[in-house]
Amino acid sequence: MKKYDNVLFDIDGTLLPMDQDVFIKAYFRALIKYIAPYGCDAEKVTKAVWLGTGAMVKNDGTRTNEAAFWSAFARVYGEKAYTDKPLFDRFYETDFNTIKSVCSPSDIPNAIIKRLKADGVNTVIASSPIFPMTAHKARLGWAGVDPDDFSYISAYENSTFCKPSPDYYTEIARKNGLDVKKCLMVGNDVSEDLPAAAAGMDVFILTDCLINKKNADISAVPRGGMNDLINYLF
Repeated sequence: MKKYDNVLFDIDGTLLPMDQDVFIKAYFRALIKYIAPYGCDAEKVTKAVWLGTGAMVKNDGTRTNEAAFWSAFARVYGEKAYTDKPLFDRFYETDFNTIKSVCSPSDIPNAIIKRLKADGVNTVIASSPIFPMTAHKARLGWAGVDPDDFSYISAYENSTFCKPSPDYYTEIARKNGLDVKKCLMVGNDVSEDLPAAAAGMDVFILTDCLINKKNADISAVPRGGMNDLINYLF
């Protein structure tokens, strides 16, 4: 008998094993290299990206994360941000994929997803929606997971909240008609993924690439590596 009707998964450090700090550095290297031929100022773009990311994290449901990001980005980059947006969008279709080299994909996540689907469990991607959909689908591809195996993928286009807000999880449930009491959130970042519990979901903390910057006590939370997750789910 299935334990949950719905299982939500984070991507980075969960379905796609990685060192987050290494990934972020590689991301900015690839982005700066990509924009250099277009005469974009690297320092200004980096500052604009961080400001935009902060705006998404603070988003209160009044607009999409995409709108929040570009509004903040333009405050640093200038109004030209909106005409240059297609340039940045293309980055996620092209050079962004070079970052795959700093990740360590495993066959296990895909096997788990396929087994859940075979058991009639609905699977959802609940990766912090600070990237466009193209980037989320790209990273799922790096992880060896089929984006079509998920009924919903959160991204900055379709989200109005962001992790670590419990409202982010509530929004996913509301949009998809999910009973939060029948949902499990699987993620590796204690600060970002554990708040799903405040939305009424169960949480499993994946420890293979654990992020626990505040050293929170998770002794009472179901947790462990991929094999432990398999035992917990099945």
